[in-house]
Amino acid sequence: MNEQRIYVISDSVGETAELVIKAAVSQFKNVTVDVERFPYVNDIKSVEEIITAAKENQAMVVFTLVVPEIRETAVRLLETEGVPYVDIMGPVLTRMEDVFQSSPVYEPGLVHKLDEDYFKRVEAIEFAVKYDDGRDPRGILRADIVLIGVSRTSKTPLSQYLALKRLRVANVPIVPEVEPPEELFQVNPKKCFGLRISPEQLNHIRKERLKSLGLAADANYAQLDRIQEELNYFESIVQKIGCPVIDVSKRAVEETANIIIEQYYKNKRNF
Repeated sequence: MNEQRIYVISDSVGETAELVIKAAVSQFKNVTVDVERFPYVNDIKSVEEIITAAKENQAMVVFTLVVPEIRETAVRLLETEGVPYVDIMGPVLTRMEDVFQSSPVYEPGLVHKLDEDYFKRVEAIEFAVKYDDGRDPRGILRADIVLIGVSRTSKTPLSQYLALKRLRVANVPIVPEVEPPEELFQVNPKKCFGLRISPEQLNHIRKERLKSLGLAADANYAQLDRIQEELNYFESIVQKIGCPVIDVSKRAVEETANIIIEQYYKNKRNF
């Protein structure tokens, strides 16, 4: 298998270039890349050092540099040294300047400075991962939304989907043998959403899950009587909390998420 070293030079974090590289490499069979990122490069000396290293290590260079002086220096050095390269931002900026009849401000990192949603989304995704599956009940009181349900009711996919909408989500599994965390009964019930599912649907989902893991499909986990016991316990918990409940039996994650989002923002003024 052919492996190629690629150096990413950026005056910001460099993630744009890395995403482009990964998308492009996926189109090639039997090729792997070793990507090394050099972020926040904002002086010519650093550019010179990286290009020298790229030549020594036979690396390709991909860069996103918006400051003209630094970008032009990089191109000149790369061509002089015979290092293969791709300028991702340069041609786009030049073409847009012609079309828009306006000059760029040439300030690195503006996409993140201006896009506050980006940071909120990242924070929400990290939150969802940290407080997934009840691993830390302290997240319940900090969450925008708390999802409650038995195993295999799409709590984790829902948490991640809602996180992309910039909502901090904690989810809590309901199991008869485990007492729910006390924080669950302290949080505003309008922030909580119980995920109800039919026994038959859950039975099918759990059997398929066991098969995918190479386990016997008739395990207690997928037995209807066990499932009914869990669902009965779930109903007692959500009734005690007094939170809304959504039937997810025949709903896609996106559909359930839209219902939650609509109810959340409708109730938000009462939080």
